[in-house]
Amino acid sequence: MQAVHAADYRAFREAMEPTLRASRLGDPRFTVCGLTPDDVGALIPDLLDFTSQPRTAAECRTWLEQRLGAPVQPPAWRMLRQYAPLWHVPAGGPWMFGAQPPYAAASPRPVLADPAAADAGLQILIRRYLAGFGPASVPDMAQFALVQRARATKAVQALAGELERLEGPGGVVLYDLPGAPRPAADTPAPPRLMAMWDNMLLAYADRGRAIPPGYRQHLTRLNGDVLPAVMVDGYVAGVWRPTAKGIEATAFHDLPGEAWDALAAEASALTEFLADREPEVYRRHGHWWAKLPAHQARVLPG
Repeated sequence: MQAVHAADYRAFREAMEPTLRASRLGDPRFTVCGLTPDDVGALIPDLLDFTSQPRTAAECRTWLEQRLGAPVQPPAWRMLRQYAPLWHVPAGGPWMFGAQPPYAAASPRPVLADPAAADAGLQILIRRYLAGFGPASVPDMAQFALVQRARATKAVQALAGELERLEGPGGVVLYDLPGAPRPAADTPAPPRLMAMWDNMLLAYADRGRAIPPGYRQHLTRLNGDVLPAVMVDGYVAGVWRPTAKGIEATAFHDLPGEAWDALAAEASALTEFLADREPEVYRRHGHWWAKLPAHQARVLPG
């Protein structure tokens, strides 16, 4: 799940329609309920009418069972919920993750099962992706958008007059927006504390751009969790988490004193940012830390 601005949602959702339709409505956990994609297409407008005001997951599932006249197993409802254009409704302050958020219909509603809308949406998504993460290759774009490379290639071809073509390492073809800022190769990359699932770590087909190969298994856990990362010189050097005493940073190799000083400044700013929010925001993922090869750990007070 990613958070996007409400104004971006429609185009982004339309871009991902073919992927979501295949991965959710084609999932055996959904198909076992007996509904076909056409059945879902007829059902979605009424579900969105029902969720024109916030509804809990239990209310939505009850509505669905009454509509179908039969029980719906939780995995099937989960697949349908992930396909339907529903928004999470805030159920607490910023960065509050404990409550189960209700759902509401997206507005304006995206167009579903329309190849032309999906193609147009993907072109918008790629332009926005390049604005944030370019230069990038077609495989990078496909990885970020979770679409087939053939779709990403088609979108880039449609945008040919709007993109600048560059040569990347090893002759790889990269694309970017014309005139986009591109820092020089020797631009410093100060130490940073990156959030869990940060797109800086996930936005490329080649994760080696930011994650040393030997550290990837420590950062990305078996269930797909991507732990909050300590970045030094632009590369993952460890992980971090908030604790009652401050920010606990675990490095996977020795870090110089100046890197620890910079991370301490980052920790101080982050602790201030979290002061009126949920302080131990990653506590539900704490079990992963017991499985890390702790090399060098420090608590950086806020």
